[in-house]
Amino acid sequence: MRKALVVLQKGLAQESAETRQMLAIYHKYTRGEATEQEMQEANQQFKDVIKGLGLSVVVILPFSPITLPAIVKLGKKVGIDVLPSAFREHYKGLNEPPVPSDDSALSQQSSQNSEQHPKRLK
Repeated sequence: MRKALVVLQKGLAQESAETRQMLAIYHKYTRGEATEQEMQEANQQFKDVIKGLGLSVVVILPFSPITLPAIVKLGKKVGIDVLPSAFREHYKGLNEPPVPSDDSALSQQSSQNSEQHPKRLK
């Protein structure tokens, strides 16, 4: 749960910074000073803002801890990216179990488990 909150905090902070940058670029555009590359970045961020608004509706609904991951997985299955870009990189490892760094740690853990729970002989 704590890891999920940290991911949410980092994602929201990144989205906030990117949205401020988007607004600054749109302001430059109104004065005729924005480049084509800046406008593409700002438009991409605007798409992320729209995605975030759509997901916020889902978060308000009951059972959102169940429905939100289901929507993300369904979106991946049909080829639709429903997460804003700031959350994509943070969300990747959130639902995956930790992987041991090497085989020795795994074998050491299994030997400790066998010592703690000896087999009973009949």
